[in-house]
Amino acid sequence: MSVLKSIVGSSHEAVSLRNLIETIGKSDSTTLILGESGTGKDLTARALHEASSRKNNPFIPVNCGAIPKDLLESELFGHKKGSFTGAISDRKGRFQLAHTGTLFLDEIGDMSLDLQVKLLRVLQERQIDPVGSSNSISVDVRVMAATHKNIETLIEEGKFREDLYYRLNVLPIEIPNLASRKADIPELVRYFCLEHADSHNAPITLNKTSMEIFLSYHWPGNIRELSNLIARYSALIPGGTIDLNELPLSMIPNLMREFLCQKTESLHHSDNNGNLEQASEDHFENSLSDVERIIGLTQEKVLPTEGLNLKEHLMDIEKDLIDQALKRSEHNVSQTARLLGLQRTTLIEKINKHGLQS
Repeated sequence: MSVLKSIVGSSHEAVSLRNLIETIGKSDSTTLILGESGTGKDLTARALHEASSRKNNPFIPVNCGAIPKDLLESELFGHKKGSFTGAISDRKGRFQLAHTGTLFLDEIGDMSLDLQVKLLRVLQERQIDPVGSSNSISVDVRVMAATHKNIETLIEEGKFREDLYYRLNVLPIEIPNLASRKADIPELVRYFCLEHADSHNAPITLNKTSMEIFLSYHWPGNIRELSNLIARYSALIPGGTIDLNELPLSMIPNLMREFLCQKTESLHHSDNNGNLEQASEDHFENSLSDVERIIGLTQEKVLPTEGLNLKEHLMDIEKDLIDQALKRSEHNVSQTARLLGLQRTTLIEKINKHGLQS
């Protein structure tokens, strides 16, 4: 399957991105790819390479933020034997390895200022100087760069050269975050369910409520977070249908739990609509304070001679009982809620309040 088809989605944003890649992929001009972490900048760079006349030649990625700055120069431009401690032989840099192809400089915003100067010269003259060499080497490379940082802010702070920015920003592409293209989520879920299914099981599916929660969630980690979550659930319940209400809270992103609580509570109220008897029981349960419920469990406790802090004592008892119930139910939140006679949303709030592991 082509890399371009891996950019999944039928939304206006997804279609526009694919069209733009096909259009500017044919150019040899330097391209700057902007977007939040997890939006698919690496995938976009690979799709641009595949759409170019260089597609049969090397695509060499470099994460500028993952390589120590004192090694990045050698990594990019190569070095000569003996040029520094540990340089036991000549070594080609990424620019040479990418000759006639594409070099992708990811996280360019993390590059040091002194190395930015050298990169600017390479982009202008199309020649590199390996560390320890007195001879320049010509290279034929299309350069793509990417960052999740705001480069204009970095320029104002004196952390990024303005002339390098304009040299890189010949063909800019800004990738939308997942929150702005939520219409693509069902299609992305199906894609990742297929991708992460093992050979012995069918792809997992999401039930209606779980999909609604996925559509409500704001996905701060973008497509990478969605892919990782589907991979997690594919390993947890291979071939099954995912119901977030039945999963341990530790398997649900912290920020997603809020949407889960809201959805569960909404469904609870909807299910009880018109059932006066059940509504009356719910009202009675909710009217009892936490203190009243816990006191009912501790009526036989003896007050110490020196007295005690009732609030702290009751909190400790509540925490201990919830912890016991979680262990008895093997950390299944729904079963724990039934053991304690609590609504699931109430239990989740208490688990978070006490810092317990669900």
